[in-house]
Amino acid sequence: MIDRYENIVIQTICRILIPFVQLYGLYVIMHGHYSPGGGFQGGVILGTSFILLMLAYGLEASLRRLSLKALTVFGSLGVLLYSGIGLVSLLMGGNYLDYGKLPLPIASIAEIRAMGILGIEIGVGISVMAIMTTIFLAIASYDTAGEKNG
Repeated sequence: MIDRYENIVIQTICRILIPFVQLYGLYVIMHGHYSPGGGFQGGVILGTSFILLMLAYGLEASLRRLSLKALTVFGSLGVLLYSGIGLVSLLMGGNYLDYGKLPLPIASIAEIRAMGILGIEIGVGISVMAIMTTIFLAIASYDTAGEKNG
């Protein structure tokens, strides 16, 4: 296993910085249907906040906060949200991801479409965050000889 060098300055800066990075990632996801950005970009930003946590505190301490099982659940939940919105659109007589057919109690079709797009952005963001973090874990858990650590 790679030896971890503990540095109180780096850990303190990361402890202060990570919540702001996560808040910005959520902002990008939530405003992706109004402005540039969206689910993929916000998901990458959220994923990098967890990667920063792993770099500053080590894999073992980070996996106690966000396990591989939780990442798998998040990745699956995001895909389920995305495909579920498309399936509901199909069941309501529209095309796949035809947001105007979603059965939401909102009077305006434009608002229904905006809520559908927001749901898609959230699903993509959750999935991308989980997959980016999982890819980093897969790379970081192998040593240079290609053998799995731990």
